[in-house]
Amino acid sequence: MHQLRLFFIALQFFTRIPIPAWVGFEADWLRQSSRYFPATGWVVGAVCAGVYAGAAELWPHAVAVLLSTIAGILLTGAFHEDGFADVCDGFGGGMTPERVLDIMKDSRVGAYGAIGILLMLVLKLALLISLPPALIVPILFIAHPLSRLASCSLIWRMHYARHEGKAKPLAQEMRSGEFLIACLSVLLPAVLLLYCFSFPFSPASILMALALMCLLTLRMARMFQRRINGFTGDCLGATQQVAEVAIYLGLLACQVQ
Repeated sequence: MHQLRLFFIALQFFTRIPIPAWVGFEADWLRQSSRYFPATGWVVGAVCAGVYAGAAELWPHAVAVLLSTIAGILLTGAFHEDGFADVCDGFGGGMTPERVLDIMKDSRVGAYGAIGILLMLVLKLALLISLPPALIVPILFIAHPLSRLASCSLIWRMHYARHEGKAKPLAQEMRSGEFLIACLSVLLPAVLLLYCFSFPFSPASILMALALMCLLTLRMARMFQRRINGFTGDCLGATQQVAEVAIYLGLLACQVQ
């Protein structure tokens, strides 16, 4: 029951989905709930996949992809997209760690953030539209939890860069056992889905997607460590967005081949 409570707290933190009243709240539960941050991706992925499947019955593939993307943004309140825009602004305009953090804390979106999030969304839409329609539902199901697991790895291996921040209660500490739970909450259902359903993925496409996701996540982590000596909540959001796109890029590369 306590583990279910922690999942609901993570779901409330990362989405706009209301949770049952019996869940309650204690400050330490928010830190413990980080182990289920990736698992919230199953909910987001299911909603996005469901919207795509329903829309594809009525409208062309490109329109269904766009509606699915809008549904995901509405469901999360653009939580991760906002983090990506802030990272673009901070790392694009700041020369010192202090200045980078100050810019990311500013609620206003600058030129780097506006251009960055526009290009990110255009790239994401272009990739999904370029993939075969039969692949979209399983891809959305799996890409959302996997990309959040990549983001969660920063909490496990890095230090929080700010003295305060909205993500600090979640990111103060993550033990290896908690990260293992995060991995199992994503990998076990993914393997089960791949085994039980005939998803049209080749082993090469899966390996390509995972390799590219890990490579870009490592690149992001090194940039954060070098520039601000750690990560922030915005860095988690940016990493999730980059990892999600990396999965689409890897799968499309094999489809093209």
